[in-house]
Amino acid sequence: MSSRTLPRNGYLHQAPVLHIANRLMLPVIARMLDRYYQTQTDRRIFEVGCGTGASASWLHDHGFDVTGVDPSPTGIALAHEHFPHLKLHSGSGYDDLAAQYGQFPCVLTMEVIEHVYDPRLFVARLFDLVLPGGIVIVTTPFHGYWKNLALALTGRMDAHFTALWAHGHIKFWSPVTLSTLLSETGFAAIRIHRVGRIPALARSMIAFANRPASMA
Repeated sequence: MSSRTLPRNGYLHQAPVLHIANRLMLPVIARMLDRYYQTQTDRRIFEVGCGTGASASWLHDHGFDVTGVDPSPTGIALAHEHFPHLKLHSGSGYDDLAAQYGQFPCVLTMEVIEHVYDPRLFVARLFDLVLPGGIVIVTTPFHGYWKNLALALTGRMDAHFTALWAHGHIKFWSPVTLSTLLSETGFAAIRIHRVGRIPALARSMIAFANRPASMA
């Protein structure tokens, strides 16, 4: 079954498993986090869009204290069934999550922002969740000139930008547009890492950014 024809519950698998993009990105994210947490004793992470809990479980197994939310009742039900020890709850990235859960040294959202209708509100909520001096990690499929050209030349534009995928991608981010959004919101020291394939045709990208310790 194609990921473009998911069952009504929105999940291809009834048991939580890591998507191929997450399998590529999580080791890179873990290395960055290990460097960041060398000077931190607080190893908490808040994941916005935790889905079925597979990535939260992976991070928990690698020594991180993960709290997460997802708007899908099916996803959270699967997460509770398979990972009852994790702190995963129903919730939306549009919610005032900082008011509900406080602030965290790291906020992570993986392959979510391409589905978001109002990305400025979404990223503002992420900003509020990050402790001053903390970091945000945002991953999304990579788009750029050479990749888009390759899609056009190989006749894959319709498949890639399909309008037939229910609840599919509605925003298509490049390093420039994602960096601009994070910068406009107040994040600084933005770094973009590409993962999967060669850089010009990368599968996804990972943005790391800091919330300044002082907004002065």
